Amino acid sequence: METLPYLTLITFVPLLGAIIVMLIPGSQEKLIKNLSIVISLVPLVLSLMLWYFYNDSGEYFAVEDMEWIPAIGVRYHLGVDGLSLPLVVLTTLLTTLCLWYSARVIHKRVKEFFALFLALEMGMLGVFVALDLVLFYFFWEIGLVPMFLLIGIWGLPKDRPQYSAIKFFIYTLVGSVAMLLAFIAIYLNTGTWQIPEIAAQAPVFGDNLALATVAFWAIFVAFAIKVPLWPFHTWLPDAHTAAPTAGSVILAGILLKLGGYGMIRILIPFFPGVFQNMAYIIATLGIISMIYGALVSLAQWDLKRLIAYSSVSHMGYFILGLAASVAFYPESSVAVDNSRAIALNGAVLQMVNHGLITGGLFFLVGVIYERTHTRDLKAFGGLSAKLPAYYAVMMVTAFASLGLPGLAGFISEFLVFRGAFHIMPVFAIVGIIAIVLTAAYILYKIIQFVFLGEFSEHKWHHLFHKKDADHPDGWAFAEDIAPFELVTMAPLLVGMIVLGITPSFLLNTINATSVLILEALR
Repeated sequence: METLPYLTLITFVPLLGAIIVMLIPGSQEKLIKNLSIVISLVPLVLSLMLWYFYNDSGEYFAVEDMEWIPAIGVRYHLGVDGLSLPLVVLTTLLTTLCLWYSARVIHKRVKEFFALFLALEMGMLGVFVALDLVLFYFFWEIGLVPMFLLIGIWGLPKDRPQYSAIKFFIYTLVGSVAMLLAFIAIYLNTGTWQIPEIAAQAPVFGDNLALATVAFWAIFVAFAIKVPLWPFHTWLPDAHTAAPTAGSVILAGILLKLGGYGMIRILIPFFPGVFQNMAYIIATLGIISMIYGALVSLAQWDLKRLIAYSSVSHMGYFILGLAASVAFYPESSVAVDNSRAIALNGAVLQMVNHGLITGGLFFLVGVIYERTHTRDLKAFGGLSAKLPAYYAVMMVTAFASLGLPGLAGFISEFLVFRGAFHIMPVFAIVGIIAIVLTAAYILYKIIQFVFLGEFSEHKWHHLFHKKDADHPDGWAFAEDIAPFELVTMAPLLVGMIVLGITPSFLLNTINATSVLILEALR
């Protein structure tokens, strides 16, 4: 175990793959696609091996530490724990599924698409494993460019991809600049860039509450933009709508989690007192995100845009759990400490579950769009009889998003509300409104308008023909969901069901780290 640099291989094999893909002639599309999928399997297998070896101690694992830029004290410092390891596995899994799916639907500038996607994977993985602030920022920024290009080049013209890509880039860059300035201030105060060392010296800035508060909010806003938390969310619907299917999946499944991960990894250990003082403000923003996102989803008629706004709502649950885990409580007891840990466990599990569920929903939007070339909910109806397998897969995924007991979404939401009810009961009670609204837009907008009612044969008669010379770019309703689409969804469905029935194996991994992180509040 000690002889193999797992984290370096997991992080940089995708970059090596991107370079190799760019050296292959563009005419070799089949080779490019197959090679990209095979390369993406390497970090997936290594991350699963790492999880197998991890002992659920909560401590950093598979640590790699060496000098990088000694003149300013920057080190190449990598490590994972119970917070980052599940997100590393989720990243490698979703990347492989995205490349597998894209190999069948991407026909424009294939070489560039697959190279950029592998480079994006490297950036995302680097954020989760970096234990040096400069290295963290390096990976945080490097993933911005591939996503910008994926949206701008492969987005549908009718969805204004260039506008959406620029909006995404500017929002993220503004937040990143503020975060960088705060990182520099932290370094000048502590004399180190190393995240574990800074956490050991916390609270950063000592008794200078004003400076600590400014630095806290500078970093928080950068992370909140990525989450995205209301009112920093407005880039998200445009980016999701314009992005190709795989881009939407990875944006919802992983990129949004970078912000949530940063809040737990950096803000709680560095600024425990400030975070505790600001917890009720942050919880208020989380509740607004939950209810606002669900209400706007209920008002959408574009299926993809509906799911995009649902991400705003569901990541609000994460914010509620996070705020509850650090909020001030007038007494200290074992019960309070347990409730804090439960809320934080629920928040982390919500990130993982959201990646599986909403990633699956975006895949399923791509499935129906490839057949009908529309996302207008009013255009559908009666598809349950025409696409029974697709209907079944969508039902499981949609009900997981709704929070049906027995599926993954329920467990994380239950833990968030269980922890929040003890620490901030009023917020938890108000947050229940979002659960009701989620049921409304899932049942009314997705299930009712897409699958129930009457099917218009006159409108969709051309889709009854199988793929042939007259219909080279589409699939027929007669095929239902294609085998490659079922392969894409299968791991996600298994994850939703397994985490809904027996989540303890993942919660054991998360809990030990959550308890260690929350010790900063004592």
